[in-house]
Amino acid sequence: MARILTGGDPATRPMTRVDLAVIPPVREEGVPVSDNQAALSEAEAHAAALAALTAPVPETIGDGGPELVQLLTPEGERVDHVGHPEYSAIVDELTDEDLRGFYRDHVLIRRIDAEATALQRQGELGIWASLLGQEAAQVGSGRALRKQDYAFPTYREHGVAWCRGVDPLNLLGLFRGVNHGGWDPNENNFHLYTIVIGAQTLHATGYAMGLQHDHAVGTGDPDRDAAVIAYFGDGATAQGDVNEAFVYAASMNAPVVFFCQNNQWAISQPTERQSRIPIYKRARGFGFPGVRVDGNDVLAVYAVTKVAMDAARSGQGPRMIEAYTYRMGAHTTSDDPTKYRVSADVEVWKLRDPIARLKAYLTSSGKADQAFYQEVEREADELASTVREGCLTMPDPEPGSMFDHVYVEEHPLVEAERAEFAAYTASFQGGH
Repeated sequence: MARILTGGDPATRPMTRVDLAVIPPVREEGVPVSDNQAALSEAEAHAAALAALTAPVPETIGDGGPELVQLLTPEGERVDHVGHPEYSAIVDELTDEDLRGFYRDHVLIRRIDAEATALQRQGELGIWASLLGQEAAQVGSGRALRKQDYAFPTYREHGVAWCRGVDPLNLLGLFRGVNHGGWDPNENNFHLYTIVIGAQTLHATGYAMGLQHDHAVGTGDPDRDAAVIAYFGDGATAQGDVNEAFVYAASMNAPVVFFCQNNQWAISQPTERQSRIPIYKRARGFGFPGVRVDGNDVLAVYAVTKVAMDAARSGQGPRMIEAYTYRMGAHTTSDDPTKYRVSADVEVWKLRDPIARLKAYLTSSGKADQAFYQEVEREADELASTVREGCLTMPDPEPGSMFDHVYVEEHPLVEAERAEFAAYTASFQGGH
């Protein structure tokens, strides 16, 4: 039986926060002052404004704070979130097979990630962006989507790609430089990876507006109604593209869920240097709801995402989800996180590992046994071998293929450049 979680015992869940200074309003000519508020002189107003601008940036809330939606504690105990019984109701509908499937997803995508990191270190990939520590955020949200929903990723959503049925070797091909993604986005309703930070949020919003024009929103038909989910990181919230997407989505009531994986670091900059308030609260300023969820709790992420996507499909407009998690590894394999963060923080977050907590829950509740875990490990070993062999045997693309998909139809300029390039490569011995 799940217990009620009300934000945690202060003795065991310490929380520090610096309140922001509030600028008292300045009295203008002809504008009355409320009974409980004294008018400020110009000098006082200036001093108040200066104090607010120079106030300390809020410290990072290490456990996500009382607003965090959590249904599975780091120790693997099922809890309920006060005020939102619908989340627990959704989780209660999951079968034991569903829950074991979540665990399998976690283990396999972590193994793919580890194998890709090793391949990059051995010179087989140009770069790799690890998802280590963010598996629950991606599996929970990815499994909450319907077939007709469309996902717009960054370059780190390997877990979502897995949930949408994208072959992991296509991901490695992109980072090996032998393809530009390698999968048909419309086959899996999973867009190609976007390297430009935040640009995919505009693409997602535009696609969501298209769903409205196609009358695929709010019809009441569960097989027709669709919504869009746009993934991005905490650092991307400072990008103009992301904020413009918020404006358009709110103005057009677009069926899009903005899913921010707040892994605490925008490369080397911590979240508290980017925002004076929790990221999910930014949504309110644009006119749509936001929620913060424990990004290491797959059950909570699944439930919160399902509620948000259901609302978007029914025509209730955009939503924001902030998945509060942690980037356990480097930003990419070209980054060295030891230059800007302390190992003690990493050790704390290791205790919140998404796989360990899910395994603890499955074991204590009798939903999985040792034989199941051993079978998943065997499958992970087999998958790792397949990924490694597949990566090493990937053929290099024909150089002229770069011209194949520039335009849908043949274009005279592209064809002239194709011919020029072919003549140039043919001038070398062997034609290469």
